[in-house]
Amino acid sequence: MAIILFEDNAHQSLLPLTYTRPVADLRIGIFTIAEKWAKHLKTDFSFHTRAYLQGKFPIKITADNIFINGSFCPDADLVEAIDKLRVGDALKYKDQLVAVRLGESDAKHFTTNVDYGQAITYENIAVTIKYPEDIFRKNDIELRKDFKLVTNGRTSATISSTNTIIGNDFFAEDDVKTECNTFSTLNGPIYLGKNTEIWEGTNIRGAFAICGDSQVKMGSKIYGATTIGPYCRVGGEVNNAVIWGYSNKGHEGYLGNSVLGEWCNIGADSNNSNLKNNYAEVKLWDYTTQSYRKTGLQFCGMIMADHVKCGINTMFNTGTVIGVGSNVFGAGFPPNNVPDFAWGGAQYGFEEYSLHKMLETTAKVFERRDHREFNNDEQNILKEVFKLTKAYRELYI
Repeated sequence: MAIILFEDNAHQSLLPLTYTRPVADLRIGIFTIAEKWAKHLKTDFSFHTRAYLQGKFPIKITADNIFINGSFCPDADLVEAIDKLRVGDALKYKDQLVAVRLGESDAKHFTTNVDYGQAITYENIAVTIKYPEDIFRKNDIELRKDFKLVTNGRTSATISSTNTIIGNDFFAEDDVKTECNTFSTLNGPIYLGKNTEIWEGTNIRGAFAICGDSQVKMGSKIYGATTIGPYCRVGGEVNNAVIWGYSNKGHEGYLGNSVLGEWCNIGADSNNSNLKNNYAEVKLWDYTTQSYRKTGLQFCGMIMADHVKCGINTMFNTGTVIGVGSNVFGAGFPPNNVPDFAWGGAQYGFEEYSLHKMLETTAKVFERRDHREFNNDEQNILKEVFKLTKAYRELYI
């Protein structure tokens, strides 16, 4: 049986984060959504996604296939309901297709616009990701679920006695390095992944996860619910943020109620606001409506897509959305909507970031990770996103 993670219109409402990945490749909690499903169903996965992403995220069809909506996060009840599906059966949640089981022939022609066989209604509450802010807003829920999933039946490695652990929900993999740090699990679990390092003098409150090959620098202050990594380096003050792989916030500065995509770099002493001066509800730029959308949140920082860089002392307003591949620098507050492939800042304005120069920089960034190659699939995704966002960029630069 093959798991195939498909997309409905959530890939549009989750922009700009989903320009460079399928919805199921979003990380929330400890794992990506696809990884969660694979662990629950104990099998491999592939993706049914947009054409320009298929080189990096291919589909694998077998004789027996379960298509699962990539915006749904699994739990025991939902997994049980999907496990019971027979070939041709479909599972729906509030008229939204959750899953369908198909043979090889029908799987090759799968589309969300077709009603498949018997429709079964899922009555329980499901965790779904519809908007970018859902990732940090629901990260606490998913951290707790993933912590149980990854630690079930296992015993934590013993860490140095120079550390202080408050509470019981703490788990470290065998090769974790940490000295002279404080971990409080009174508000949520703490997970330290493989080959991670917590440098001296750091205070961490759960819920918290640091994924493989990541580091937290000396004297950092991290509050839940926060996820870091894999392959990240983080310092300063962080609160309820999800920082995806290969991104760095290596210096002092505040990051709160935010999502950082992959391959981002935050300059020293950069800060984001997560609360408006008048305590009003925060609005975020919405790509689908080309307008600001109410979030229902009083605390909402920034959404930063993949490959974004910002210079030292950059200041981001409450509710800022920064598009793929942008480079932000200079004095003052940039606008709350920074288009994809924008170059500049509040002080001198923005211009289009040359695709050639952006790719040249990205190749250098990849060279620092000897296990990742800036191959044709990676380059073609960025080239396509550059084309897709051209008209949008011309309106707002």
